[in-house]
Amino acid sequence: MKFSEFNFHRDIAKGVKIAGFKEPSPIQEEAIPIIASGSDLVGQAHTGTGKTAAFGLPMMDKLANGEIERALVITPTRELATQVADELYHLGRFAGIRTLTVYGGVGYGRQIALIHKGVQIVVATPGRLKDLYKKGKIDVFNPEIVVLDEADEMLDMGFLDEIKEIFEYIPQNRQTLLFSATMPEPIKQLANDILYQPEFLSVVGEEETTNNVIDQRYYMINENQRDEALIKLLETEETNKCIVFCRMKREVDRLTEHLQALGFSAGGLHGDLEQRDREIMIKSYRRSEIKIMVATDVAARGLDVKDVTHVFNFHIPFDPQSYVHRIGRTGRAGKSGQAITLVTTEEFRELQRIQKEVGAQMRLATLQGGDGLDDTGREYLAEQIRD
Repeated sequence: MKFSEFNFHRDIAKGVKIAGFKEPSPIQEEAIPIIASGSDLVGQAHTGTGKTAAFGLPMMDKLANGEIERALVITPTRELATQVADELYHLGRFAGIRTLTVYGGVGYGRQIALIHKGVQIVVATPGRLKDLYKKGKIDVFNPEIVVLDEADEMLDMGFLDEIKEIFEYIPQNRQTLLFSATMPEPIKQLANDILYQPEFLSVVGEEETTNNVIDQRYYMINENQRDEALIKLLETEETNKCIVFCRMKREVDRLTEHLQALGFSAGGLHGDLEQRDREIMIKSYRRSEIKIMVATDVAARGLDVKDVTHVFNFHIPFDPQSYVHRIGRTGRAGKSGQAITLVTTEEFRELQRIQKEVGAQMRLATLQGGDGLDDTGREYLAEQIRD
C-alpha cells in the first residue's frame, strides 16, 4: 500500500512526500482509516512504530479539510510532547497548521496567549494542562479530537487522576484515541470510561516485539561484580548508543562519574536535573556526542532516540512492565536490538517473574574475562538443578 491511497488533503500529502514517507507502517495502515472514519480507537503499539503519524495524519487531514478546528494530544513528558509537536509541525506545515506544546517549568502567559490566538493542535503534559483548564484560562480550547499517547507511561507516572479531571473539561462530543504499549487493567478501565464504542487495534504484540526483534540476555553476577560486568560488556559489545538503567538517582550519578573517569562517553539522566540541563543532555545524546546514557526509569519516560543498539539493566527493574518499557528503547522501527540484564542470585526469582508475566525469552549468557565473572551463572544453575 502507498500513502497516496489515503487521499489526504494536497497540503498534507505534500508534507508526507517531503518527509520521505512511501509505504505506511502496519499501525499506520490499520489506524489511519479507522481514525478517518471518526471512530474512537484503542491502539496497542510501542514507540518507534510510527504511531505519531498514524494519529497525526488523519487528524491534520480533518483540520486541513475544515472538518474540525482543534485537536489535543496528551503525552507523559515534555520531551515526548516536543517530539510529537515537531513531527506534527513538519507533516502539517504546508497546510499552515499551528501547533503548540504546553508543559510545566515555564511561564503560563505565552501558552495561554497562543491558545487564545487560535492554535489548532495543542500537545500537552497532564499537569500543566489540568492547571490551565482548572483555572479557567483556556475555556476557549474545545478539541474535537483528543489523543492519549503512551497512556501506560502516564499511569506509571501517577497521572491517572489528572487525566480523568482533564476529561471533565473536554466536550463529550469528541473523537478519542488512546495509544499504549501495554494494557494493564487501569488503562482498560480508563478506555472504558472515556471512549465511546472504540475500535481495538494491536499491531505488534509484546512477545513479537520483545522476542523477535530484541535479543535478550542475562548474566548471573555477584553484587560486587556489577561495575566490572558492565564495563566488560561495554568494552566487548558493538554498541552505537546505549542506555544503562539504574534504580536510584544516586546510583546514576555514581556510575556516570565512574564511566567518565574510565574514558567512556557517558551522561546521567534523573529527576533531580534542572530542565535546561536535561534538555542539553538529551540533545547531546541524540547527536551522539554522548554514547552512553545512564538513567532511572522515570527520567527515561518518553525518551525517543534513534539507533539505540543496547539497553543494559544495571539493576533489575521494579516490575515486569518497567522491563517492557526499558527494552523498548532499542529494537525500534524493525531494527534489531540487545537487552542485557545483570542479575544476582537474590534477584533470580524476580527475573523469572518478569519472564513469565511478559513472555520474555531471555537466555543465560556467560561473561568471560573477569575475575570470577564466568563462574557465577554456572554455579547458581547447578544449585537450582540440585534443588
